[in-house]
Amino acid sequence: MHILVIDGNHVKAEFREKFGPGHEYTYFSTHYADLAEQNLRVGEIQVAAQVADVVFCFKSAQTFRLFSASNLPVFAEASCDSLLENLWRETDVAPDAMLFGFCGLPTLLNRSLLEVSLYNEANRQKLAETCAALGTNYRIVEDRVGLVTPRVICQIINEACFALQEATASMQDIDLGMKLGTNYPHGPFAWANAIGVERVYAVLEAMWNDTHDERYKVCPLLKRQALRGEPFAV
Repeated sequence: MHILVIDGNHVKAEFREKFGPGHEYTYFSTHYADLAEQNLRVGEIQVAAQVADVVFCFKSAQTFRLFSASNLPVFAEASCDSLLENLWRETDVAPDAMLFGFCGLPTLLNRSLLEVSLYNEANRQKLAETCAALGTNYRIVEDRVGLVTPRVICQIINEACFALQEATASMQDIDLGMKLGTNYPHGPFAWANAIGVERVYAVLEAMWNDTHDERYKVCPLLKRQALRGEPFAV
């Protein structure tokens, strides 16, 4: 398959690890310097879409504007925005557009199951066909902010930040304890760095705004690290 990836350079290697070398990959960025460059880039993306078989996009709104009227299956990274919310904002999206949400956070993409959400039940068969062609198993989860895995992992990171802020344990001891005690591949602070502290903060902030559940109230320590753009010193 020809896979078109929009704004996914930060997981470029993980994409190839996940889907393998048997596919063709094209990457585009939508970071525009000015209006002229924007028009040029959009034109280039639309040309690339004519030969693509599937689109993965890390800016949902951009996805809907460019591809909602096409017959391409389009996967939008949905850790911070549900498909329902995005479709509600984009009023010109065709009701039968083949749009799917997916978990594309770093370290959470290259897994045995592709975590996806479904907006239109009529596209369930197309999702199965597309994932078969991509060579991946998948699991449909509820179309909610945070999906499933980002919600769980980011909440664990948040709780670890509270434990550190309250001087319950050191950062290194928390990471080591979680790896040895739960057999996680990373401790919560190392995992936050691998995902990107700003992305972890964005997921938690989106879940808090969606639910106002105290479990997702962002720890001030995590918020400060994210706003400073600094990783944890693990």
